[in-house]
Amino acid sequence: MIEKYKEYLSNGFEYATASKPVKGTGDCTKLKIRPVKVKGTVMYQVTRTVGTKEFHENLDLDGVAALLAEITGKQFLAVEAEGSKGKLTVLVSKKGHMTVKEHASKKNDKNPDNSNASVNTEHNRKKNYLLPEGVPVPFLVELGVMTGTGKVVSQKYDKFRQINRYLEFVEDILPALPDNREIKIIDFGCGKSYLTFALYYYLREIKGLNANITGLDLKADVIEKCNMLARKFGYDKLKFYVGDIAGYSAEKGNSPDMVVTLHACDTATDFALEKAVKWGARVILCVPCCQHELNRQIECAPLNPILKYGLLKERLAALVTDGLRAQMLEESGYRTQILEFIDMEHTPKNILIRAVRQPLKIKKHTGYEKTAEFLNVSPTLQKLLFGENSKVNNEKEEK
Repeated sequence: MIEKYKEYLSNGFEYATASKPVKGTGDCTKLKIRPVKVKGTVMYQVTRTVGTKEFHENLDLDGVAALLAEITGKQFLAVEAEGSKGKLTVLVSKKGHMTVKEHASKKNDKNPDNSNASVNTEHNRKKNYLLPEGVPVPFLVELGVMTGTGKVVSQKYDKFRQINRYLEFVEDILPALPDNREIKIIDFGCGKSYLTFALYYYLREIKGLNANITGLDLKADVIEKCNMLARKFGYDKLKFYVGDIAGYSAEKGNSPDMVVTLHACDTATDFALEKAVKWGARVILCVPCCQHELNRQIECAPLNPILKYGLLKERLAALVTDGLRAQMLEESGYRTQILEFIDMEHTPKNILIRAVRQPLKIKKHTGYEKTAEFLNVSPTLQKLLFGENSKVNNEKEEK
């Protein structure tokens, strides 16, 4: 059967399933296979269902064909594979009699060469999502975003889009992360951790990277639930702790490679950015939340016709806050972008700051001080990174 399975796996393969487990042969109740691309190479992701958990591994063509041949009749009595060639169904009776059925696919008319090029082997199937629709992801099922069959719950579709958008930002910075050792990541203010679980699943299960993620939040009940889910899914490199940003310190020689801070309120974002910079984190992903500090400080006579309107002043202050943060990260040796994100559940803020540390920590003089001076503001991040004695700070003290 190995050659027969290889025939279907290598011709526009779409999926395979093994069902009807043989009693007494193990705890796996179902096995699914789909094509994926790992670092540009077509592989086959095997998902085993054991109880309420799912376990994943990626195999090459020979490995997955051998696996299917091995389990047929021994562990499972039914195997089905489908691709552009058609559908292959293998049934084994309890007495060991094997029946092989093949049904030609109408897709062959549109794909006469039966090449794998016609099948989307990326992880981003429908609508280019990195976590595809129709493929159940354990934590998304548990959190109510997906059904057990992989269908996205209509009320949670915005959350599903947000998760995939976030992973797109992560995918772009993968070359900046180490590939020869464990990747250490800290997620400040992780909350319910939809995005933390998504990051872990994407890096470890899909990209096959050795990532170790720590989530930090102030809510003990939320942290307890997150740890319970991590244990349930067998995510042994994902841990959650109760704590705040200001009080967190990395162990010596164990500084994070990547710092994530999503929806940290007001100046808590600045404390997270300061820690990331001083740790020398290779990547920073930041989605600020409420920003009150500069709204209280900003004074600029030429802008008074605009600033007299509270709503406009609030929005301008928020934009200035993030613009200055991005410039100070540039000054600290990072290539920084401000990107459009998708609104978080509890805030309409949709800006993501993405910063990647540059080789040799090349610093760029941005002249942010002139902007701060013009608007008469003294951001917390400026004090944290460059000290209390900056020109702007001194001028404010004189006043």
